[in-house]
Amino acid sequence: MEMSEDDTNTEDYPTEIHDYLAAFEKSLGSVDEMLKTMMSVSRSELLQKLEPLEQAKLDLVSVYTLNSMFWVYLATQGINPKEHPVKQELERIRTYMNKVKEIADKKKASKLDKGAASRFLLNLNICHIPLCCL
Repeated sequence: MEMSEDDTNTEDYPTEIHDYLAAFEKSLGSVDEMLKTMMSVSRSELLQKLEPLEQAKLDLVSVYTLNSMFWVYLATQGINPKEHPVKQELERIRTYMNKVKEIADKKKASKLDKGAASRFLLNLNICHIPLCCL
Protein backbone atom coordinates (compact mmCIF):
# COMPACT_ATOMS: atom_id res chain seq x y z
CA MET A 1 0.00 0.00 0.00
CA GLU A 2 2.91 2.31 -0.67
CA MET A 3 2.51 5.52 -2.60
CA SER A 4 4.41 5.65 -5.82
CA GLU A 5 4.87 8.58 -8.12
CA ASP A 6 2.43 6.95 -10.56
CA ASP A 7 -0.30 6.67 -7.88
CA THR A 8 -0.16 10.32 -6.92
CA ASN A 9 -1.83 13.00 -8.90
CA THR A 10 -0.46 16.32 -7.73
CA GLU A 11 -3.63 18.03 -8.91
CA ASP A 12 -5.61 16.13 -6.23
CA TYR A 13 -3.84 17.80 -3.31
CA PRO A 14 -1.14 20.41 -2.69
CA THR A 15 2.35 19.02 -3.33
CA GLU A 16 3.65 20.37 -0.03
CA ILE A 17 1.60 17.78 1.89
CA HIS A 18 2.90 14.79 -0.11
CA ASP A 19 5.58 13.98 2.49
CA TYR A 20 3.00 14.15 5.28
CA LEU A 21 0.68 11.82 3.41
CA ALA A 22 3.51 9.39 2.69
CA ALA A 23 4.51 9.39 6.39
CA PHE A 24 0.87 8.87 7.39
CA GLU A 25 0.56 5.94 4.99
CA LYS A 26 3.77 4.42 6.40
CA SER A 27 2.37 4.80 9.93
CA LEU A 28 -0.82 3.06 8.90
CA GLY A 29 1.27 0.19 7.57
CA SER A 30 3.06 -0.06 10.93
CA VAL A 31 -0.25 -0.10 12.81
CA ASP A 32 -1.52 -2.79 10.45
CA GLU A 33 1.56 -4.95 11.12
CA MET A 34 1.22 -4.53 14.90
CA LEU A 35 -2.45 -5.46 14.75
CA LYS A 36 -1.69 -8.57 12.70
CA THR A 37 0.93 -9.61 15.25
CA MET A 38 -1.43 -8.97 18.15
CA MET A 39 -4.30 -10.79 16.47
CA SER A 40 -2.13 -13.84 15.73
CA VAL A 41 -2.32 -14.87 19.40
CA SER A 42 -5.67 -15.58 21.03
CA ARG A 43 -6.65 -13.13 23.74
CA SER A 44 -7.08 -15.86 26.37
CA GLU A 45 -3.65 -17.29 25.54
CA LEU A 46 -2.08 -13.86 25.82
CA LEU A 47 -3.83 -13.01 29.10
CA GLN A 48 -2.80 -16.35 30.67
CA LYS A 49 0.83 -15.27 30.33
CA LEU A 50 0.26 -11.94 32.09
CA GLU A 51 -0.23 -10.94 35.70
CA PRO A 52 -3.49 -9.10 36.52
CA LEU A 53 -1.82 -5.68 36.50
CA GLU A 54 -0.27 -6.40 33.09
CA GLN A 55 -3.66 -7.62 31.85
CA ALA A 56 -5.21 -4.32 32.91
CA LYS A 57 -2.47 -2.40 31.11
CA LEU A 58 -3.02 -4.41 27.94
CA ASP A 59 -6.78 -3.87 28.06
CA LEU A 60 -6.39 -0.13 28.66
CA VAL A 61 -3.84 0.32 25.87
CA SER A 62 -6.06 -1.66 23.50
CA VAL A 63 -9.21 0.34 24.22
CA TYR A 64 -7.27 3.62 24.15
CA THR A 65 -5.81 2.72 20.76
CA LEU A 66 -9.21 1.82 19.33
CA ASN A 67 -10.75 5.05 20.57
CA SER A 68 -7.80 7.04 19.24
CA MET A 69 -8.27 5.44 15.84
CA PHE A 70 -11.97 6.36 15.99
CA TRP A 71 -10.91 9.94 16.83
CA VAL A 72 -8.82 10.02 13.65
CA TYR A 73 -11.68 8.50 11.66
CA LEU A 74 -14.06 11.21 12.88
CA ALA A 75 -11.56 13.89 11.89
CA THR A 76 -11.26 12.39 8.40
CA GLN A 77 -15.05 12.56 8.09
CA GLY A 78 -15.12 16.26 8.92
CA ILE A 79 -16.50 15.69 12.42
CA ASN A 80 -14.80 17.55 15.26
CA PRO A 81 -13.82 14.77 17.71
CA LYS A 82 -13.48 17.34 20.50
CA GLU A 83 -17.25 17.75 20.37
CA HIS A 84 -17.94 14.00 20.21
CA PRO A 85 -18.42 11.60 23.17
CA VAL A 86 -15.16 9.87 22.16
CA LYS A 87 -13.32 12.74 23.87
CA GLN A 88 -14.88 11.90 27.24
CA GLU A 89 -14.19 8.21 26.66
CA LEU A 90 -10.50 8.89 26.04
CA GLU A 91 -10.36 11.02 29.21
CA ARG A 92 -12.05 8.23 31.19
CA ILE A 93 -9.54 5.68 29.88
CA ARG A 94 -6.63 8.02 30.71
CA THR A 95 -7.95 8.26 34.28
CA TYR A 96 -7.84 4.47 34.60
CA MET A 97 -4.39 4.36 33.00
CA ASN A 98 -3.17 6.79 35.67
CA LYS A 99 -4.72 4.64 38.42
CA VAL A 100 -2.99 1.53 37.07
CA LYS A 101 0.30 3.46 36.89
CA GLU A 102 -0.12 4.53 40.54
CA ILE A 103 -0.72 0.91 41.55
CA ALA A 104 2.33 -0.23 39.59
CA ASP A 105 4.48 2.51 41.15
CA LYS A 106 3.30 1.55 44.66
CA LYS A 107 4.05 -2.09 43.89
CA LYS A 108 7.60 -1.19 42.83
CA ALA A 109 8.13 0.99 45.91
CA SER A 110 6.92 -1.74 48.27
CA LYS A 111 9.66 -4.10 47.14
CA LEU A 112 12.12 -2.66 49.66
CA ASP A 113 14.77 -5.19 50.55
CA LYS A 114 14.40 -5.14 54.33
CA GLY A 115 17.49 -7.28 54.79
CA ALA A 116 19.64 -4.88 52.80
CA ALA A 117 18.18 -1.91 54.68
CA SER A 118 18.97 -3.58 58.02
CA ARG A 119 22.53 -4.35 56.95
CA PHE A 120 22.95 -0.76 55.78
CA LEU A 121 21.80 0.58 59.14
CA LEU A 122 24.03 -1.89 61.03
CA ASN A 123 27.01 -0.79 58.94
CA LEU A 124 26.31 2.81 59.83
CA ASN A 125 26.39 1.89 63.53
CA ILE A 126 29.60 -0.09 63.04
CA CYS A 127 31.20 2.91 61.34
CA HIS A 128 30.32 4.95 64.44
CA ILE A 129 27.91 7.18 62.57
CA PRO A 130 25.08 7.89 64.97
CA LEU A 131 21.71 7.20 63.41
CA CYS A 132 20.39 10.44 64.86
CA CYS A 133 22.74 12.37 62.54
CA LEU A 134 21.26 10.93 59.34
